[in-house]
Amino acid sequence: MTAIAMGVAHIAMLSGAAWAQEMAPGQDAAIPAVVTVTGQRAALNSAQKIKQDADEIVDSIVAEDIGKLPDKSVTEVLQRVVGVTIDRMLAKGDDEHFSVEGSGVSIRGLNYVRSELNGRDSFSANGGRALNFEDVPPELMAGVDVYKSPSAEQIEGAVGGLVNLRTAMPFDFKGFKFGASLDTTYSELRKERDRPSGSILVSQRWKTGFGEVGALIDVASSNSKVRTDAFQVDAYFPRDDVRPGGRVWVPKAAQWRTMTYDRERDGLYGALQWKLDNTLKSSLTYFKSKYKIHWDENAVFASAEPYRVFPSADTVYDANGVMLTGTLETPHSTGINFGNDTRSADRESSTTDLAWNVEWRPSPAWTVSTDLQRIRARTAAFDSLIATGILVPKERLDLTGKVPRITFDDADRAFLLDPNNYFWDFTMEHRDASVANQTAWRTDAKYAFDHPVLRDVRFGVRLSDRDSLNTNSNPSYNWAAVSEPWMLGSQIGQLASLGDPRFAGGASVRTFPNYFNGDAPAPPSMLFPDVALTTGYPGSYAKLHSYHDLLCKEFGSTCTPWKPAAWGTDPAGVNRQEEKTKALYTQLRFGWDDLRYPVDGNIGVRYVRTNMNAAGYVTFTPPANLVPEGYTVVGPAVPRIPAYAEARNYERSYGNVLPSLNLRMKVSDQLQLRLAFSKGISRPDFSQLQGYTSLSQSITATPDAANQRLIVSSNNLTGTASGNPYLKPVSSKQLDLTAEYYWSQVGSFTVALFNKDLKDIIIKQLSTFTVADSAGQPQEFIVDSPVNGAKGRARGVELAYQQYFDMLPGWLSGFGVQANFTYVDSEKDLYNPVFQQYCSGGGTQANLNMALNGCDTDGRTFGNLPLEGLSKRAANLAFMYDKGPWSARVAWSWRSKSLLTTSGTRGGEALDTNPASPTYGQRNLNWSLPVWTDQYGQVDASLFYKINEHVTFGVEGTNLTDSIFRQVMQQHIGMKGRAWFSSGPRYAAKLRVNF
Repeated sequence: MTAIAMGVAHIAMLSGAAWAQEMAPGQDAAIPAVVTVTGQRAALNSAQKIKQDADEIVDSIVAEDIGKLPDKSVTEVLQRVVGVTIDRMLAKGDDEHFSVEGSGVSIRGLNYVRSELNGRDSFSANGGRALNFEDVPPELMAGVDVYKSPSAEQIEGAVGGLVNLRTAMPFDFKGFKFGASLDTTYSELRKERDRPSGSILVSQRWKTGFGEVGALIDVASSNSKVRTDAFQVDAYFPRDDVRPGGRVWVPKAAQWRTMTYDRERDGLYGALQWKLDNTLKSSLTYFKSKYKIHWDENAVFASAEPYRVFPSADTVYDANGVMLTGTLETPHSTGINFGNDTRSADRESSTTDLAWNVEWRPSPAWTVSTDLQRIRARTAAFDSLIATGILVPKERLDLTGKVPRITFDDADRAFLLDPNNYFWDFTMEHRDASVANQTAWRTDAKYAFDHPVLRDVRFGVRLSDRDSLNTNSNPSYNWAAVSEPWMLGSQIGQLASLGDPRFAGGASVRTFPNYFNGDAPAPPSMLFPDVALTTGYPGSYAKLHSYHDLLCKEFGSTCTPWKPAAWGTDPAGVNRQEEKTKALYTQLRFGWDDLRYPVDGNIGVRYVRTNMNAAGYVTFTPPANLVPEGYTVVGPAVPRIPAYAEARNYERSYGNVLPSLNLRMKVSDQLQLRLAFSKGISRPDFSQLQGYTSLSQSITATPDAANQRLIVSSNNLTGTASGNPYLKPVSSKQLDLTAEYYWSQVGSFTVALFNKDLKDIIIKQLSTFTVADSAGQPQEFIVDSPVNGAKGRARGVELAYQQYFDMLPGWLSGFGVQANFTYVDSEKDLYNPVFQQYCSGGGTQANLNMALNGCDTDGRTFGNLPLEGLSKRAANLAFMYDKGPWSARVAWSWRSKSLLTTSGTRGGEALDTNPASPTYGQRNLNWSLPVWTDQYGQVDASLFYKINEHVTFGVEGTNLTDSIFRQVMQQHIGMKGRAWFSSGPRYAAKLRVNF
C-alpha cells in the first residue's frame, strides 16, 4: 500500500506542479480555480464523487442530462468502465451471429455478473440470472454503477461484479422537470435510416397538508435497423496427397452470409415519492422494458469432404505450408455442397418490476427500511431456416488480405444462376419460451452511534421466492432433410430439383450489394428460399417435405414423414425450477478521523440459505435389433435393459457464509487507499440446473453371418444430462487494493490490484447413472453432465485517468481526456485432469479430452486453455471537449483476444497421429477447434451544440473506423482466421429539450 501511495503521489505532484505553473501570476496554487461544471463535465464529476465517497470499490457512469447516457445501449455504456468488457456475439452459445450493440458483460474477465435496478435484484427470462443489458432502454437510466468489492448489506450472487442501473426519482429535482429527446440513425452498410426514436420525462413535486409528494413518469421508444456481413473459413486439414515431398494445410471450404436486423426497444418507468417529514417517507416505482427483434439472413454453408477437395496447381502456401491463395476444386466428387439458407428469427422479451419502499426514523439514531418487490420476466422466440442446395465445382480463395476474397469465374456464375442445378436441401425450426417470477422482501435497520470511532451498525433480513420455466422445442433445433445427395440410392432416386416443375417456385435470386461496405468483392448472385417460406411455418415445411415423400414413393422406399418438433409435451424440452433464499447480515461502519492518516470502512458478514427444487425426467429407449435375431453373442454379454422413464424431483439446500471487509485510508485530501477482502458466490444458471437425462445403449461388434455370430468387443452405455440439479455455486475469495488520487472536480488517477481465487467452476465431466437390466442386475451408464469440476483464478490491475485541461488558455481549456487500461491473467485447473497429448475416443461422452482441451485435425490436443470470455488486456481512450455551447467526444474501446468456446468448429475425419495408436495414420478421429474472438477496437464520436438553455442538438457516429470483428480458430499451425463480421458505421442526429 505504501509503495502504491508513493507512486501515485509522485505522479500527482508532477501533474499538480505543471498545473500550478500555468496559473495566472499571484493566483494561490493551493486553491484551484472554480470551474462551472456542466454537460459531460457534470456527469464525470458526479461519477467521480460516487467513486471517491463510496464505502466499496465502485466505478460509475452518470447521464449528463435526461435521457443522455453517452452511448446508444447500456451494454455499450458499460464497456467504457475500467475492468468491464462486452461480448459481440448475438447470444450466449451463438458463435455465428454478430451483435452490433454488444451483448453479455464481463467484469475483470469473469462473466459471473449480477444485475440490479435501483439496488434490487433484476433479471431477464433467459435461463440465466442477470439482465440482458441490451434489452434495457438507456434513455430511462440516470446512471450505472459497477461494484467490484461487495459489502455484507449487498445481495449475494456476484463474483465478477455487480451492475446497478439507477433511475431518477421525483425528489432528485427541485421542482418541475421536463426532458425529451428525438433522434434518428442511418446505417451506412444497410443504406437505410431508422424511424425516429425518442423519450419523454416529466417530474413534479408538491407540498400538501399530509407531506410532500413527488411524481415522475419516463417513456422511451427506440428502434434500430442494421446489417452485418460475414465470411467464414472452415478448418484446415493436413494433406500429404497434394504437394510431393511435403505436408500442406488446406481448408475444406469457405462461405459467407448477410443478415438484416430490426430491433425495437421500449420502456416505461414511473415513480411516486412521499415524505411526511424527516422521520417517515415512502416510494413506489414501476419499471417495464420491452425488447423485440426480427432478423433475416441469407447464408451459404459449404459442406465439403475434406480429402476430396484439392487446391489448384497455382496455389500459394506460406512458410508453414498453409494455403494462402488458390482454387478449391473437386475433381473426384460431385462438388462442394453449398447450402443456401434463408433464415428468419423473432424474439420478444420483457421485464416488469414493481417495488415499494418505506423508511422510518423513530429516533435520530435509528433508521428502519422495508422493501417489497415483484418482478416478472418473459421471453419467446421462433427461429426458422430453409435451405436450397447446389453442388459447386470449385471456388477460389484469397486469404492474404484484411478479409477473405471468394471469387468465381463467368462459368461458375452462370452455373450458380441456373435453377436446374439447385435442389431443396433441408429445413430447421426452433422455438423457445421462458418466464421467470420473483417476490422479494427485505427489512434493514441502522443504528447510528454517537462515538468517535463507531459510525453505525446495520443489520437486516431478505427473503426471496423465484421460479423459472424454460420451454424448448424438442429437438431444440429440428433439422430435417428434404433431399440430400447422401440419400440417393437408399431413400430416393433423384433430388428435388428446382428445375423440375413439380418442385419449382419458392426461391429467388439474391444479390449482395455493398458487401462489407465495398471492402470485399460481392459474392455471386444465387438462388435462396423466399422469406415467405421461412415465415410460413408449419405449412411451408409440410409442403417441402411432401417432395421427399413423393421421391421416396417413386423410388419404392418407405420414408418417415416429417413432423414438427414437439412443443411443451416432451420432458426433454421443459426446465422448471424454484429457488427460495433466506439471508441475514450485519455490518459495522467505523472510522478513526484523528489519526495522521484517517481510516474508515466497514466489516460485516452475510449468511444466505438457498433451497432449490427442480422437476426432472430420466428416459431410456432400448435400441431395436441390438442383437440380430438368431445370432449368438461372442464376447461380453449384451445386457437387455427394458425401457425406462421416470419423472423425478430434485431438491437441494445449501448455506453460504460471506464475510467482507472494506477499508479506506485518507493519505491526504486528494489521495486515498483502499483495501477490500470478501468472499462471494455465483449460483449456477437455471439452464445448468435442468434435471433431464437421456440414456442410450449401443455395442461395438463385428457380425459373422456365416456362423450366425456377433463378435462383441464392448458394450456402450452412455447418456447425456441437460443439466445437473446438484450443482453448487461458484465461489471466490477476493482481495482488492486501490490507490486513488483526485486533484480536481474532474481530475483523477486510480490504480487497482485484484485477485480472485475461484472454486467449483462448472465444466462438463462424467458421472454414472445406474439402471437395472431385465435380470435385475445393475448397469452403469456413463453420463456427461455439468459438474463443479475445476478451480481457477483471475488476477490483474486496472489503471484509470481523467482530466480536463483547465490550465490552458481560452477555448483550449475545454479539452479533456479519459483513459483506462485493464490487465487480467487467469488459469483453470481441473479437479480430475483429462489432458492427453493425442486425441481419442471419437465423439462419445468419454472424450472429455476433446471437450475440455480441444482437438486439432491432425489428432493433437491443445490444453492450457484459459477461462472463456476473458481478455488479458482491455483499454478505453476518449478525447473530450466542453466549452461554452459545444460538447464533443471521440472514444476508442478495445479488448484483446478471448476464448469464445472450445468447440466452435468441429467435425470428423481427423488424422490419427498417435504412434501408439492401432489406427495410426487413419482419418478416423473427431476434432474440435477452440474458437477465439480476435482483438477488436472501434471508434465512436459525438458532437453537441447547446442552442439555448433548454435545447441541444447533436450528431453521433458509431464504429467510425468501420472495424471488422474477427474470430480465429486455434490450430497447431497457428491462429487461423475463422470468421469476419462487418456492421459498418452508423450516424445519428439527436435533439434534446430540457426545462
